Amino acid sequence: MELLSSYCLTEPGAGSDAASLSTQARRDGGDYVLSGSKAFISGAGAADVYLVMARTGEPGSGAGGVTCFLVEKGAEGLSFGAPEHKLGWNSQPTAIVNLDGVRVPAAQRVGEEGEGFKIAMRGLDGGRINIAACSLGGAQFCLEAAQEYVASRTQFGKPLGALQATQFKLADMATDLRASRLMVHSAADALDHGLPSATAAAAMAKRFATDACFSVVDRALQLHGGYGYLRDYPIERYLRDLRVHSILEGTNEIMRVIAAREMQRGNIA
Repeated sequence: MELLSSYCLTEPGAGSDAASLSTQARRDGGDYVLSGSKAFISGAGAADVYLVMARTGEPGSGAGGVTCFLVEKGAEGLSFGAPEHKLGWNSQPTAIVNLDGVRVPAAQRVGEEGEGFKIAMRGLDGGRINIAACSLGGAQFCLEAAQEYVASRTQFGKPLGALQATQFKLADMATDLRASRLMVHSAADALDHGLPSATAAAAMAKRFATDACFSVVDRALQLHGGYGYLRDYPIERYLRDLRVHSILEGTNEIMRVIAAREMQRGNIA
């Protein structure tokens, strides 16, 4: 835990269809030479190590032609684009990672040639649970903030929290958050135990929790009224930060594709 690392899979032309990535890794004696670009890389320029998925097979070889490499910061030919200007997630940099003839020793290949896509997908199972867990934390904070606000804000002669409409909204928010938490914990348990259902559980938990928790935050902002829209209050930042969770680690549309595929394989417990 002494070094920060970045996961480099997505490319400008290969997002949801990650198996179509075009970054090349050419064998040259005891090294590989990597050329290409990775997009939307969290920690780009700040991380110490870059886990790069590159194609060692022929163009069009699909998932089976992808290999995984560790590239150290400072390697000749490794450079970074300007930090992206984002709606949220401004506490960490996001940028393009450029590889221009970067020479990587064969000892820094992870696994065998052609195993990179499988390694990448296994990493995404845990990553999806991680993003869902981030949504849980954000939604929990906003629910508690909304509870405090409606207990102190008086309108029409009584606290907003005394109105049944407000109580129903808070109850629904708490229910959605609890359901999300149970799904995320169940997926984490499946992954810890190496169950065949882990991939489907992670995808379904990520899809459900990120959507439901964003809705919780949105309703918390609504309960704050105009104050929720102001930067003097923290809710608007959580709204911006949680919005990207339905895109990160695979869009929620792709989560549905994965869940349907795993159903056909009989891997949903």
